[in-house]
Amino acid sequence: MSKTTKATIEVQGATITVVPHAGHDFISLSDIARYKNPDHPDDVVRNWLRNRSTVEFLGIWERLNNPDFNPVEFDGIRMQTGINSFVLTPKQWVEKTGAMGIRSSAGRYGGTYAHKDIAFEFASWVSVEFRLYLIKEFQRLKEDESQRLSLAWNLNRELSKINYRIHTDAIKEHLVPPEVTPAQAAITYANEADLLNVALFGLTAKQWRDANPALDGNMRDHATIEQLLVLANMESIHAEFIHMGLSQSERLKKLNAIAIRQMKTLAANASRLLGPGRDMS
Repeated sequence: MSKTTKATIEVQGATITVVPHAGHDFISLSDIARYKNPDHPDDVVRNWLRNRSTVEFLGIWERLNNPDFNPVEFDGIRMQTGINSFVLTPKQWVEKTGAMGIRSSAGRYGGTYAHKDIAFEFASWVSVEFRLYLIKEFQRLKEDESQRLSLAWNLNRELSKINYRIHTDAIKEHLVPPEVTPAQAAITYANEADLLNVALFGLTAKQWRDANPALDGNMRDHATIEQLLVLANMESIHAEFIHMGLSQSERLKKLNAIAIRQMKTLAANASRLLGPGRDMS
């Protein structure tokens, strides 16, 4: 599995691990299997994989979600299901068919994991009651993560608004002559705001509106948590660049470099923004 922060949920006394992988939630089949057989969970998973209905379900799921799935190898496996000597491990399934819905590995998060669709199907085979509780707790986990995401986004949006005052005060002090009209001053403020937009988003406010006519608000209303946090930092830094008397072209280059550097740092540590149990890839 990828190196991400795991989450756990409690289902009828069993601790079930959830690990983000490739933008999706993968649930530990090994943990679910321990609910049925604590001493030999791998046997539970292998027995499930021996069933024709299981293999057919996995094949359909892969065809719907995996363009690299190998249908020829799948047909060979499906033909063997039902034979007493037939054995299929998660690793064999992945290696032979190129499946992406199941992952099996050793290490810190070792064990067999599956996409939530597949994990729920496996849980149903283990126990229909267990499956229902698993879905309920998984949904609760997603709701908690969504709330944390919303709180973090709102916090960073407010922070960027507060720092924008620092930004506009610097513009007023150094870039807007006292004799200009309010309309002329507004143009200066808009141009400097667009400098931040270009440095961070690569677009001016007008370019974003032209590219997104169906969206309400502005580009900052649709920014990610990372972008809003970097924007808040850039507003303060830009104010200092203005006080230092740097030209607009110099400021743009420096701010763009800062934006790239900070976005890379935040992307590498994105899970910390939401607390334990969430990956933002």
